Amino acid sequence: MKHMLIQMKYRLPASLLMASGMWMLTCSGNVASPDGTIRVDGTEEGLSVSILNDGKSQNVMTIKCGPVKKTLEKSSEHVEYNMPTGKRSHCTNSYTEAEYTTPGQTKITMRVYDDGVAWHSPVDETVDVSASINHWTQNWTQSYEDFYPMNRELTEGSHIAFPALFEYDSSIFLLLTESAVGEDAAGASMHSTHLPGNFIISPAGEGERGWTTAMIGSLADVVESTLVTDNSEPSRLTDISWIEPGVASWVYWAYNHGSKDFNIVKRYIDMAVDMKLPYVLIDAEWDEMQGEHDITDALRYATERGIKPMIWYNSSVGWIDGAPGPKFRLNDANLREKEFAWCAEHGVAGVKIDFFSGDNNRNIRYMHDLLESAARHRLLVNFHGVTLPRGWQRTYPNLMSMEGVYGAEWYNNAPVLTGKAAAHNATLPFTRNVVGPMDYTPCAFSDSQHPHITSNAHELALTVLFESGITHLADRPESFQAQPDEVKAFLSELPAAWDNTYLISGYPGDHAVMARTKGNTIYVAGINGRDEDHTVSIDLSRIPDIGSYTHMRLFTDTPSESGQASEWDISDPESAPEKIRMNPRGGFILKLDK
Repeated sequence: MKHMLIQMKYRLPASLLMASGMWMLTCSGNVASPDGTIRVDGTEEGLSVSILNDGKSQNVMTIKCGPVKKTLEKSSEHVEYNMPTGKRSHCTNSYTEAEYTTPGQTKITMRVYDDGVAWHSPVDETVDVSASINHWTQNWTQSYEDFYPMNRELTEGSHIAFPALFEYDSSIFLLLTESAVGEDAAGASMHSTHLPGNFIISPAGEGERGWTTAMIGSLADVVESTLVTDNSEPSRLTDISWIEPGVASWVYWAYNHGSKDFNIVKRYIDMAVDMKLPYVLIDAEWDEMQGEHDITDALRYATERGIKPMIWYNSSVGWIDGAPGPKFRLNDANLREKEFAWCAEHGVAGVKIDFFSGDNNRNIRYMHDLLESAARHRLLVNFHGVTLPRGWQRTYPNLMSMEGVYGAEWYNNAPVLTGKAAAHNATLPFTRNVVGPMDYTPCAFSDSQHPHITSNAHELALTVLFESGITHLADRPESFQAQPDEVKAFLSELPAAWDNTYLISGYPGDHAVMARTKGNTIYVAGINGRDEDHTVSIDLSRIPDIGSYTHMRLFTDTPSESGQASEWDISDPESAPEKIRMNPRGGFILKLDK
């Protein structure tokens, strides 16, 4: 496998750009990003997208819509907003917008951002990314649960899910996805054609379409980008003071039917109390709670102890027959309002809604309706068995997370994750999690139905590496209680939303090292996707004021050649290490405080 260093984009001064005449906005058919890094050219074939890399123009994609004419160009726009969740609390970007018209009078609106492009077309389009040298794509399924293998064979008609990652020469990457999918739209996906690197993008329904969106630049540029929310509708909520990200205890991973048992639910509430976690998630079948207690007793037990409960619902549009309940409580608008009012009355802080059935208009409209109704009752939302985020977390900040990922839950379902989890985990920071919150349900030190062979430190690192507005800890209470005091304290203090995010190093499937900041603390998390040990360099020079962080704690595995480590190596280094060795399928956490 090819390994690369992370490179930041090289940007020429604006004066030099204008003098060269390469990127002038007055050129017929051309439009450039405000900083001059990315350009779109109208050609006989369609719209050609290029990036300025090391002073040279590099084509990365062509939207094949035939000859186009630029019919309207607007001035550059600046985007700036705050997010209560996500990889960055304060988001900024800029774009230049232009409108192109095809000979058939189809109008395509193109926004050229400083870190990518987004375009809106009323018809299906074909994108050509054949200049790429590697790709990571996922088979489309209605739950978006599969792997992202490198360079898997694509035949004509292969159905590909967003996002899809493409690598080019000179350490340039492009991540293709979708944003601003409104309530009247259907989600889009990709089908490969007979031409290698050519994909037809089409929605799973009718009506208004979302915006096809591509983040372009170095791997760090792509991973750190907020382009999906930058290009989405601003928040519809006027008051978001009640929205609080956090960590939750979660019963399902260890006890698939545990929510039917009040005593098991009680143990997870007690775990949240002991570990100072703000939330507990009571999963499916709580409506069948057996014995002398029911769900109201469980909710009362949690709220009296200062723990905010979340509860599960079946969406009742996907898996219904043979599926767990409660069912059919949210489909009708009036029943939904009564149900959510009941939730608010009993101290429920949020809802997990499961088993949707793809990207069609009905599901997209239903998710918008659920988010709006939940917000009226100050309920947080976590969607499962569902598509991926398409910018809705900006429009509805009460959207904490979405599944749409092959996560730790699969240790319950099949043995497939055991041998593939390490490389899969090291791919997700560059693919699925780039576009929005991901409820992977990380961090299991013990085993579920099928074993895991990732190390303790690898599992702990996932709580930082994977971004989700609610982080659901997968393991059983006694497993967390058996960990060293330092590990328990780390999880008690763990944020679930970040001020800023930096990719330190990595390559899909190989390894990932990411730094996230929150207040006066930096969390550096790394995982090894290889089956042999791997040493990574730790360069934190991009983080502002890095020299003022004086207290450090390092969580690693004891040295091992076999993989899974049963012991921790916890130390207090005097300064941030320049290099860290990771075990096979291992990892680390470096926590720095001012």
